[in-house]
Order: sequence, then structure tokens, then C-alpha cells
Amino acid sequence: MDVLTFYSSGDIYLKHNITERPCDSDFEMHIHDTCEIYLFMGGNAEYLVEGSVYPLDKESVILLAPFESHKTRILSSEPYERYVVNFPRTFFDSIDPERRLLSALLSRENGKDNLYRKEELSGFDVKSLFDLACYCKEDDYGKILKIRSMLLQLLDVIGCAYKKRGKENAVQSREAEFVAYVNAHLAEDISVPSVAEHFFLSAVQFSRIFKNATGAAPWTYITLKRLSTARERLANGASVQSAFEESGFKDYSSFYRAYVRHFGKMPSEDIRK
Repeated sequence: MDVLTFYSSGDIYLKHNITERPCDSDFEMHIHDTCEIYLFMGGNAEYLVEGSVYPLDKESVILLAPFESHKTRILSSEPYERYVVNFPRTFFDSIDPERRLLSALLSRENGKDNLYRKEELSGFDVKSLFDLACYCKEDDYGKILKIRSMLLQLLDVIGCAYKKRGKENAVQSREAEFVAYVNAHLAEDISVPSVAEHFFLSAVQFSRIFKNATGAAPWTYITLKRLSTARERLANGASVQSAFEESGFKDYSSFYRAYVRHFGKMPSEDIRK
């Protein structure tokens, strides 16, 4: 993977990548606790978000709210180019405590309204905006200012497009229905066979369809979602005990091992001080 530029500061990440010969197995489904704006610039790929599959054209923009599962599915070995910016949902709280700027990210259902094409953004030059932030020669303070300026403009344009879409009730695909059902029952004692039975499928059939739609096997998805939920609860001041129990884990030792393996730290280290 060729990283053309990368910048990080706390929960803020900005990068421009080109992978010359991408392989789908190198791009795993993942979940994080930040907002993300992704700009697709080249390659042959589609984007999976919570069971929805989005075809990608040059300069397509994908919005991701915290804890939305997502994965790039590589369809051929053409060079794959993209820009990504991640930022915390609190990034503009000092000027926008109601988070209206983030309405297109936070006011919708998971896996819906993630994709915006260039024409829907009135031809706005998103690439040039990313380039100004990615390649500015500023110190940390100047870099953060540039990222804030970029995001203010981009979120305003996207927000206008989101309002124009209105509240149309799109038909939910079967795959998205699977994911929504799992998300609604994460805190319960669910299993892959029990969920498959709910949809009148065998566990093998369900697992195959679920993985094709999300990029992860059902139990991997469930575990990562539960871990993310637990981490958010810890960040909001919950105890380790309540965080793991309310997130659907039944056994503390299993939760602890999975948490350390995935996040690289003990659960207690993420408790809000």
C-alpha cells in the first residue's frame, strides 16, 4: 500500500493512499468510533456499509458515522486511490453544539444515505479541498485549522444535498435486514444459528449471505460491534462490569481477551477519567 501522505493528531486522521495492485483480502471490515469522510478517486471497487452495497464512481463520497461497519470490496487489480479523513463527533461542538453540521452523518439510519456522487454535490471539487489539507506545509496548529476549514466547507455542501434528499423510505434489502436485526439484538444472547432460524435459513446459508454483504462472518461482526459498544460505554464513564454486560458479553475473561486483542489496551484504560 502506497501512502502518499498521512497525518494524525489525537482522533483526527487525514490520508491519501494509492494501492497499485489491490487484493480484496487486504481490506477487512472494520468499525471505529470517529466520523469518516471517504473520497474514491480510482480503481474498481464497491463499498459495503452495514449490509448496503454502494458502487463507486470517480469522486464518489462515502459518509460513515461512528460505529458503522464498513469495507472496501476490491473487484479487480486496477490501482486503487482514495482520500480519507476521520474526526471525532465533538470536533465542532464549540461552534455547533447542536451538531447540525453532522446531520448527514448522525441523523440517518446505519447503512442508509452513505453515498454522494459529484453531481449531487453540485460539482463541488472535493479532491482539491482534500489536497489543500493533505499537502499544506503548516505546523500542527496550521494543519488542524486547514482540516477544520476543509470539513466546514465539505459538511455544508453535503448537508445541503442531504436535505434535498428528504425522508424517502427506500426498500430495505434482505442483507440490510439481516444486519439491522443483529444490531437490534446485540445485547441479547444471540447466536448465528438462532438468527439464521429467524430468517428461515440454515446457518451456512445465512453466514454466506451475511459475509458477502458486510465483509465479515456473522460472529466476527457481532463481536466487533459488541466491543465497540463496550468501548463507547467506557468512554462515557461506565464501569468495566456494566460495559461488558450491557454490550452482550456473558463472560468477562472472553471480553477482556477480545478487547485487548482488538484495541491493544485493557478495558480499564478506556474509562473516562
